[in-house]
Order: sequence, then C-alpha cells, then structure tokens
Amino acid sequence: MAKHKYKFNPESLIYSKVTRTTQQKFLTFLTYFFASLMIAVLYFLVFSIFFDSPKEKGLKRQISELKANYQLVNDELNRIEIILTDLQERDDNIYRTIFEAEPVYSSVREAGYGGSNRYRDLEKLENSELVIDVKSRLDKIMKKVYIQSTSYDQIIDLAKNKEDMLASVPAIQPISNTDLRRTASGWGYRIHPIYKIRKFHYGMDFTAPTGTEIYATGDGVIEFVESSRRGYGNKIILNHGFGYKTLYAHLNGFNIKQGQKVKRGDVIGYVGSSGLSTAPHLHYEVSLNGKKVNPVNYFFNDLSAEEYERMIEISIKSGQSFD
Repeated sequence: MAKHKYKFNPESLIYSKVTRTTQQKFLTFLTYFFASLMIAVLYFLVFSIFFDSPKEKGLKRQISELKANYQLVNDELNRIEIILTDLQERDDNIYRTIFEAEPVYSSVREAGYGGSNRYRDLEKLENSELVIDVKSRLDKIMKKVYIQSTSYDQIIDLAKNKEDMLASVPAIQPISNTDLRRTASGWGYRIHPIYKIRKFHYGMDFTAPTGTEIYATGDGVIEFVESSRRGYGNKIILNHGFGYKTLYAHLNGFNIKQGQKVKRGDVIGYVGSSGLSTAPHLHYEVSLNGKKVNPVNYFFNDLSAEEYERMIEISIKSGQSFD
C-alpha cells in the first residue's frame, strides 16, 4: 500500500490528508534528482583523486614501461658512444699515424646539423623532451658513424698503397757503410769548408773513395739529373712518391738517366768531388712534402738501435761539412 501524508489542522483538531499537485511532485523529483547527482559527482571526484581507474592504471603502467625502455635505450646509446669514441681515437692515433695521414679534426666529428629546427614535429608529442633527446643523440651518432666509415674507406685505400709506400720510403744508407766509418758530417749547423762560416747543413755526408757505388735508398723515378761544376756539382734527384724525394750530390758519374724507374739498392751513380766539395764524398738529402728532413731518421732498414745511436754520435761530432 502507498503511504499517504497527513497534516494536523489545529482549528478542527483533525488530521487531513495532504494532496500534492503535479507541479509539487515534479519539483520534489528535481530536488532529489539534483541532490543525488551532486552526491554522485562528489563521489566521482573523490574516487578519481584518490583511486585510479583501470584505464589510468593501464596508461601509468605503459608510461612506466616506456621510461624503463628509455633508460635501456639511453644506456645503449652511452655504450655506443664509448665504443665510437674508442674507434675514433684508434683511427686518429694509430691507423692514421701508421699511414701518415692527417687526423679527422674534432670540429668535423662533432659538427651539428644546423639549419631549421629538425624536431619541431616531435614537440607536439607527450614526453617530447625524452623523444627529442633520444632522436638528437641518434642523429649525432649516425653522423659520427658516417664520418668514421668514410675515414676507414680512406685508411683502406692507404693500406692498399702501403706496400708500395714501404718500398718507396728512403730506408737504407746510400753507400755501403756497415761499420759506419764512412759517416761524416750530419744534420745541423756546421762550418762551411770553403766559406768558413757557420751554416746549416741540410743532409749527411759520407766519405768514400772516388767511384764508390751509390744506391737508390728507395723505389722511385729519376726526376732530375744534372752535371755541374758549381754548388752540388753532379747530382741526382730521385722522386719516391708519397711526398718523398732524395738528393745525391757531388757525384763522379751517373748510372741512370732521367725518367728511369729504379728499385731500392740499384746503383744510380758513383762518389766524386764535383761542385763545391773539398774531398770525395756523397752529400745526401731527404725531403718530405717539400721540406728537408734529417736523413738519419730513415736508416731503419740498415741500422740496429745501437748502430743508430753511434751514427748520430759520429755525425754530431763533426764540426765541418765537406760541402
């Protein structure tokens, strides 16, 4: 049975049945409805603040997994950068040193991409800082890998020519000098035998009887042959390639002609005393990339460590050159 409400009438002292209009019933319904709605909203806000929905729990789990994966990727990138740095150091300090090539400058290895913002589209993503950081590091690593790959291509080309280069480097003494007794004046300041002034001696002198054989100190091509009574007198310039040239001066005669190819150890001429010379000897010079260098540093095929030290000692003691 439906319950009815009654209202007491003080005048008649009786209870009368309360009858509500449709409008009153509707207003009552609205009151209860909005009150329930507000309570539901309040419950929802409290629940959403202090408790995660299944979807939120799933999203948070995905974010946690992404951050863990990011850390793994970051660690891998760190390891790759360490390995790449080691390869770069080996390339510059070992491989390029062996093949006498210029190192790859750090300004080239570390150069950025420049230009417009490459990561503008990524800025729209959530966690864009993490994504941009990984992408930026990957771009830098890829560029370093490309530069290193190009460098190794160059090293491979140099290695292919290494055998020819080793044969061409002037690596023996130009005359027979096993006991080092023919070592005379060496590299450095000496008193000129004719002008009697202190002058830098760009080479080494080897004393020997006239007609002693002179050897090509490395493979190459005879670039220049000259007969003269002045300066170096009769001389030969041998172009070994790879930036190396050798000069043989004050010769008594030649055993080659200009443009001829020779091998290390071939007889190319004979000791004499032509030009500005005070006695039969060979004046020998080595140049690398157009700059004269100390020949004594290139006798590694001939001399042991002890003989090398002794040759330097002998050449330094001489206070006067022969030319």
